[in-house]
Amino acid sequence: MDPREKCDATGPPRSRKGKSRANRPRRGTRAESPQPQNDGEAQEGGQDPQTPKPPRLPKRQTALLLGFCGTGCSGMQIQPNLRTIEGVLFEALVRAGAVSQDNADDPVKVNLGRAARTDAGVHAAGNLVSMKLITAVPGIKDWVGHVNSFLPPEIRVWGKVRVQNSFNARTSCDSRKYTYFFPTYLLLPPKPDTALANVLKSASSTAQTQDISPQSTSRPFWDAPPATYEDDLARKRTWRVGSDAVEALRATAKKYEGTHNFHNFTVGREFSDRSNQRHMLSIEVSDPAVYGDTEWISVLFHGQSFMFHQVCRSIRKMMSALVLSCRTGTPSQIIDELYGPRMVMVPKMPALGLLLEYPIFETYNKRVGAHSEKLDQSDVDYRPGIDFEIHRNSIDEFKQRYIYDNMRNTEDQCGVFDAWIRYVDSYEGNDLLYLNPRGIIPAAAVIKKGVRRSAPFREKKRFDITSLTDIKQEGPATLEEAGEDENDEECLTKGKLEEMEG
Repeated sequence: MDPREKCDATGPPRSRKGKSRANRPRRGTRAESPQPQNDGEAQEGGQDPQTPKPPRLPKRQTALLLGFCGTGCSGMQIQPNLRTIEGVLFEALVRAGAVSQDNADDPVKVNLGRAARTDAGVHAAGNLVSMKLITAVPGIKDWVGHVNSFLPPEIRVWGKVRVQNSFNARTSCDSRKYTYFFPTYLLLPPKPDTALANVLKSASSTAQTQDISPQSTSRPFWDAPPATYEDDLARKRTWRVGSDAVEALRATAKKYEGTHNFHNFTVGREFSDRSNQRHMLSIEVSDPAVYGDTEWISVLFHGQSFMFHQVCRSIRKMMSALVLSCRTGTPSQIIDELYGPRMVMVPKMPALGLLLEYPIFETYNKRVGAHSEKLDQSDVDYRPGIDFEIHRNSIDEFKQRYIYDNMRNTEDQCGVFDAWIRYVDSYEGNDLLYLNPRGIIPAAAVIKKGVRRSAPFREKKRFDITSLTDIKQEGPATLEEAGEDENDEECLTKGKLEEMEG
């Protein structure tokens, strides 16, 4: 029997289901072989039983403020046999001596938690993980710089904060800020004679309503002679959005503010599920800005308890409803309709434009501030607040080099957003009929549980790609050929959804 297992008169310990754990392998995510050590680093465990162990170093509940470019990683959270942000970070902390060798095989042992999850390839200018760490490594004066020396340049620790022992990175987080960037040419109306344009025009004529084209100033764009999609894309990049269209975008975005039922912007939850009720604090639409040949615009989402299921997918759906309604001239009241009980298909915008700005811990900061205001910073009970803004210069420099440049270069070379909007415009079913001049969801667009639709809109995994590296690995035809359909109606338990929240 494993000597680590306790035993009494009843035999080896058993799980809740009554199964013996005597021969169960030790839990862990790391290899059994010892990891390479740096000279002079103090480590525990991983030694010959005859060799005395080094003294145990004190561990403190610590919050790490970090930023990362998600390219090449399968999301934020540690997963077996996959490269993830937490996996790379945890490995660096072990090598730096901030996690002892006794705890190096399982992050659960140090209570690893995160403020926000991100999908594969999604970036973060700021995120926070918390765990019990050795914050006084012998011989190391610059702890943060020491840890960063074991990290790749696209993952940076901005700072560490000693937090209360009861601190929970997810539940202590009051709100989160996300930014979505996209080229303004997505606001051009559907190209005439495309499947979507014809379907919406036919539905509009049947309803005896006005034409669906959103902006009279945009119609001449499609009056040019027929051209290849490469020529169309080149012209799109020289197109500049009008102030009226930007104001329409802002007015529609305001519909997201406040408390609403966001069931149509997630997966696996019914309208009646109370957890769909979420509060958006503010939405800010920036002024357009030109980078290279392309004009870009950004939308900043500040959400309380942000949000549900996988937040990255939810924001991509919210952005899709925002952009598609504006480009088709659909009234902003369609957003109110989407909060209602009828279920519809809302596509996801490309993952390329999404960025986690940082999580916010206002309530926690007030609590520790009240406790620490009369204490000296050297006091053992002093707890500072969590503030990403003190690292603003480093964060902005990192964002420009590793995030913004990556987004723009990928779009410039591959036209990801153009491929997505052309794919949407090629759809000829009924799922998008809520994009109409009445701003009302028609019966033909409603999805009924258990009822098969004749031509459902299919998501494509290729629009989850966030870098040139991913496209090169998938092959040059990645954005032009139909990829594998993504099943967005996967079966998810309530417990799993809660774990994925944020």
